Amino acid sequence: MPDNNRKYPDLHEHLAALKKAGLLLTIDRPIDKDAEMHPLVRWQYVGGIEQDERKAFLFTNVVDGRGRKFKFPVVVGALAANPAVYCIGMQSDAGSIQQRWDEATANPIAPRVVEQAACQEVIIEGAALLGEGNGLDSLPIPISTPGFDSTPTLTATNVITKDPESGVQNHGTYRAGLKAPDRLVIRMATRTGGAGGYRHYLKHQQRGDKTMPCAIVLGAPP
Repeated sequence: MPDNNRKYPDLHEHLAALKKAGLLLTIDRPIDKDAEMHPLVRWQYVGGIEQDERKAFLFTNVVDGRGRKFKFPVVVGALAANPAVYCIGMQSDAGSIQQRWDEATANPIAPRVVEQAACQEVIIEGAALLGEGNGLDSLPIPISTPGFDSTPTLTATNVITKDPESGVQNHGTYRAGLKAPDRLVIRMATRTGGAGGYRHYLKHQQRGDKTMPCAIVLGAPP
């Protein structure tokens, strides 16, 4: 059910809006996340399809290279497959996008602290994370470029860290590669000087902290 306390769509509402606008293709047949998924989506970018004809893809029947079936669907290209998709996510027409960004930057939404968050209804920890098909390995994480990527990779990964001195949070979109059912490797250091999350990591190191608190959000509002 929609949350009447917010003024923006969640991902489910966004996908419904894309479907209503004819901008979402739902693929129900089995799709191999390791070899087929991203190449299928990329065809629309390199195969001569006009920009205004590009769509988002929702894969509802995801398997891996060995035929293992996943219970979660995967959506690709749902945020910026073309300007129309982007405008639906921003709830704006193309001519007002910059104004929307300027208004959002100047008027950030205040956080709403809750004691029991819906995203924490299911908690998996300890030994339950380990083993094939458990923990992070239960997620249908695709291989972006088959034959070249060293690991399945999340690319719309919202990574949240906090400065250990000021308490100011950083929210960055960093690629996260699956290394084990209980471990992802996050690329924060590729830009000059390191991204915001990486600078937080360096501060934790300098303080002698063995770990850095970090939250990763998947399926965030557009």
